[in-house]
Amino acid sequence: MDFGLLKARISATSNRIIEIGGKVPELVIDGPAREIDILKVEEELGSRLPYSFRKAMLEFSSNFSFWWFLPDEYSLPDNLREIFGGTPHLGLNLMVDLDKERKEWVENVFFNPNDPYDRVWHNKLAFLSVGNGDYIAFDLNGDEDPPVVYLSHDDGNGHGYTLGRNYIDFLDRWSRLAFVGGEDWQWLPFVVNKKDGLNPHSENAEEFRKGLGLKI
Repeated sequence: MDFGLLKARISATSNRIIEIGGKVPELVIDGPAREIDILKVEEELGSRLPYSFRKAMLEFSSNFSFWWFLPDEYSLPDNLREIFGGTPHLGLNLMVDLDKERKEWVENVFFNPNDPYDRVWHNKLAFLSVGNGDYIAFDLNGDEDPPVVYLSHDDGNGHGYTLGRNYIDFLDRWSRLAFVGGEDWQWLPFVVNKKDGLNPHSENAEEFRKGLGLKI
């Protein structure tokens, strides 16, 4: 992915949210990480980070946070009415603590690998906290560049859904959806099944961008 294009999408989204009277309380794009920073995190985790996550940390930003919210009175079509904002916070320095939290959920709640629901929480590496107890994580299936999946702690409809083929693919798809909120009920309108990921080319996606007046 062209990370310059990613930054352009972020800027366009932020500017448009402000234009329509929404709020952007936080937009941070720190500089890229150093290889030594990544090696330190990998040492603490005890495993190598996925290829495209490393690439994004080294070439895009070591810490990206973008909080935006629609105006209270802003009206989207009924099928998108649950969407109210976006709050991605993606950072190298978050990885160790986030996966520690995931492991605590596994140890205390989702400990049975033979249970289909519990099993989704196993063999994962969390990299984003949704803020409601759910996480977005890598599915550590043995690939150098594993897919991105959703982990719900309370029977959410998006539990186990794939969101992207890898981290950069996930960023590309999500950025075309304005980084819409991480809760599954905000992004579910943009998926058609559990395996194919966020679809920024879908009818709902086109309708969403049109509703916001966004050309990304």
